[in-house]
Amino acid sequence: MDHLDQLENISIHILREAYANFKNLGMLWSIGKDSTVLLWLARRAFFGHVPFSLIHIDTTYKIPEMAPYRDRLTVEWRLNMIVGINEAALKLKQTFPDGKVDRIACCRLLKTEALKNTLSGVGPRYIFNHGKGAYELDQSKEPFTGIIAGVRADEEGSRSKERYFSPRDQENIWNLCDQPPEFWNQFKTDFAPGTHVRIHPLLDWTELNIWEYIHREKIPTVSLYYNHGDGKRYRSLGCYPCTFPIDSDSRNTAEIIEELRSGKLSNIAERSGRAQDKDDGGGLETLRRDGYM
Repeated sequence: MDHLDQLENISIHILREAYANFKNLGMLWSIGKDSTVLLWLARRAFFGHVPFSLIHIDTTYKIPEMAPYRDRLTVEWRLNMIVGINEAALKLKQTFPDGKVDRIACCRLLKTEALKNTLSGVGPRYIFNHGKGAYELDQSKEPFTGIIAGVRADEEGSRSKERYFSPRDQENIWNLCDQPPEFWNQFKTDFAPGTHVRIHPLLDWTELNIWEYIHREKIPTVSLYYNHGDGKRYRSLGCYPCTFPIDSDSRNTAEIIEELRSGKLSNIAERSGRAQDKDDGGGLETLRRDGYM
């Protein structure tokens, strides 16, 4: 058994443990490479079927190619797809850069608050109707008590502090000092009533592992990750006003793997193209403490 097989087995075990222990479970799908690998693993864990809802938070500022890719796989893989939007903030133009707030406030409103309201059922949720081939308002207001996310410890500093099963309070606030110990393959899945739990099956994967697995499994990914002739590609995906490509000649998964193994990107943070990570005032860790992905 090689290293990828070992990582795959651990992730599938975590997914099955989560499904067995949490009543109303959802999985975040950002359309990025990590959460798409997570989606692939979920389909493998449950024999081609994903037995819980996929949740995408749509800021309406995502790079245009992302939503069509999401909807294509939703149809092809028969996913129970839910989209959450902070419609109130958009209506009030509490956005960046064409609105009334700065970048971090925009992230907090369009991502963190939208996510909280979607998970709690307080905000509007739109569900894909496979019969109609369109989204419609979700009539269910049942909250999600557990959320699976494609967080990797090596991606950036705040994510390295996570656990496989990471408790939040009822407001989705993350207390770094209240994380359960996890020894070997022993995980805490029994939490007090009202605890919201984030589950991270990819925690010990690296960026290189992700691309090796995508290459091996031939997982369909959004083409923004590849150079199309201009010498640039995206390494991490987000909203277009705050996400920038890197210089790279990699046109496919094999070339990305070679690029990562060469060390060319070893001194460049994976999320260096994500502007919110660089802002003063705590940046991404502050957002994540408040409930951001």
